[in-house]
Amino acid sequence: MYPQNNDEMNNEYINNETEATVYAGEENFESTDEVITNIYNEKIGEESDEPEKDNILVCDGLVKIYKTDDVEVLALQGLELEIERGELVAIIGKSGSGKSTLLNMIGGLEKPTAGRLYVDGNDLFAMSEKGLVEYRRKSVGFVWQNSGQNLFPYFTALQNVEAPLYFDHMSQKARREKAMGLLKMIGIDHRANSYPAQMSGGEQQRVAIAVALAHDPKILLADEPTGAVDSKTSNMIQDIFRKINEEIGITIIIVTHDLSLANKVSRVIMISDGKISTEKIMKEKYRQQLDNMTTESLAAVESHEEYSILDKARRVQLSQDALEMAGIDSNKVRVEVKDGKIIISK
Repeated sequence: MYPQNNDEMNNEYINNETEATVYAGEENFESTDEVITNIYNEKIGEESDEPEKDNILVCDGLVKIYKTDDVEVLALQGLELEIERGELVAIIGKSGSGKSTLLNMIGGLEKPTAGRLYVDGNDLFAMSEKGLVEYRRKSVGFVWQNSGQNLFPYFTALQNVEAPLYFDHMSQKARREKAMGLLKMIGIDHRANSYPAQMSGGEQQRVAIAVALAHDPKILLADEPTGAVDSKTSNMIQDIFRKINEEIGITIIIVTHDLSLANKVSRVIMISDGKISTEKIMKEKYRQQLDNMTTESLAAVESHEEYSILDKARRVQLSQDALEMAGIDSNKVRVEVKDGKIIISK
């Protein structure tokens, strides 16, 4: 279900993430050590303290460089991020922005070239390989875009949800009751005895969500969960994520390029060139009205406040749209402070 080794993952990334920044040839790119040194020399202050207790996830200066013989791809460039326990978050970015790399790291499938990642107060990459296996088995649940990565084709929906529970030494009756309870919560219990080939793409994804929740993870990770379904099914899956977030309080991180997801999550994190560029926080008034709004009305309402992000070196990344609207087409800008506001212009 997962990439078998680092070489396979490196090749897949370089082949698929075509918009990533590529440094080819000795005279055109810095060495790995130079890139890492430059990033950390620019950071202000000393090493960060242990994460706050209300943060289930803290990324501190994450760097990831994929290498082949003569090509280096800088996927993450000192990324910093904090996610609180119980948050419902969408990470949105174009192909090659680094969002899938970040998800793989949170899931314990990849290690950074540099930096630290704390999950529930533990330094994830100080763990042994055995510890990482235990982390993936107990602490995170995965929902992938491709149902072939989520479900066993020769198991029914019920058997697929039961499968992770065999490792918990539960009785058959307890396994069956828990699996049926999850299918019912997701609203797919009527398909309990159906095989994946007998279900639609949306039904398969709903079963996959139940499978991911079977071992009571602390974090649910979803990689493009609505990428292979129609808009109606996509809205249904989005509602399911919001429902389980509210009902059981699990932290949910969804990686996607689907901007419609922004209307139904509390926080939207925009990633560009391996860094967090902006964040959108849902307005409280909008949150209170969300359950009574139709898909059409959701699109018509200004739902979130948007913020640019300052990193530890006090740098801010401006979106291409913002630069074009301001008529800025060079790498030099004027920065002025007037009436307590910072003004950036040509």
